[in-house]
Order: sequence, then C-alpha cells, then structure tokens
Amino acid sequence: MKINILSILVLSLVTSAVFAEETVTLTKVHNCCKKCTDGLNKAVANAPGVTAKINKSSVALTAASITDIQKAVDAILAAGYTGTSDSPKVKAEAGTAANQSVNELTVSGVHLCCQKCVTAVDKAVKAVPGVKTDTAAKGSDTFKVEGNFNAKDLMAALADTGFTGTAK
Repeated sequence: MKINILSILVLSLVTSAVFAEETVTLTKVHNCCKKCTDGLNKAVANAPGVTAKINKSSVALTAASITDIQKAVDAILAAGYTGTSDSPKVKAEAGTAANQSVNELTVSGVHLCCQKCVTAVDKAVKAVPGVKTDTAAKGSDTFKVEGNFNAKDLMAALADTGFTGTAK
C-alpha cells in the first residue's frame, strides 16, 4: 500500500480539526498571592475539560470549545474575579450597578483572601470621586462603601482592578 503526500495532508487536516482546541486569555485579573491563584484554579475546576495557565495578571484558558471556556470564565466571575477577554466570543462581564448617585452601597462576592486584595479594593474604591469610607476586610464576603458617589463608577473601578461582585 502506497501512501502519497496528499493522503498524509488530508489525514493531518482531519486530525487537526478533530483535536482542535480553543484558547482565550483574560487579562487584568487580580492575582496577588497563592490564595488568589488557588481561588482561580478552584473556579476553573468547576468547568470540566478546561485547563488554565495562570500568571500574575492573566489567565489563559484552553478547552475543546468556546462554550467550555465561557463556563470557566463564568466560574471565575462567580469567585469574585474579573478580567478582559481577548476573544469577542467570550464575555467576562463584571458586576454592574445603576448609573446613579448613592450615599451607601453594599458589595458582595468580591474575592478578598488577603491584605493585598483588601488594599487593592480599598485603593480602587477610594479612587471613585465622592467615596469617603469602605469596610472591605480580609476574608469578608460583603463590605459597605459610603460617601456620595456614582454606583456604576464604583463597580467599574473594581472591575478595572480585576475584581467583581454584586452591588446592592
């Protein structure tokens, strides 16, 4: 049996199509310590078939499909992190709030595993015009922000720092 170059090329293309993988990278993800990395790995583990390469501020996700990668991104968001997707097919939509002035806002679900996380959240929150105080603390599930500030701007500031949560 003779195998010609055309047969090898066709077999190679078919094999590549069957085993093709997708990779999407999230950048601007908050990851300051081993606990953050562990939290990201735990979130990705909720999406079977997805592998993650986690760096200081990015997470490269690889899977057989974009759908699987989106599940991993959704799990990362649910764990309190966010980032910017390099693919228009994968959305990393951080928590938002109404575009309105408020005196107090309770934020929950933000990843706050260590003092570095708290410091990053505090810096982001206090950069929002009108914010006076916040109660973010290590290990806390919820914190309050007080002042006279725009709720949407506050959530955008958290997202720019690699965090997400829910505003009430």
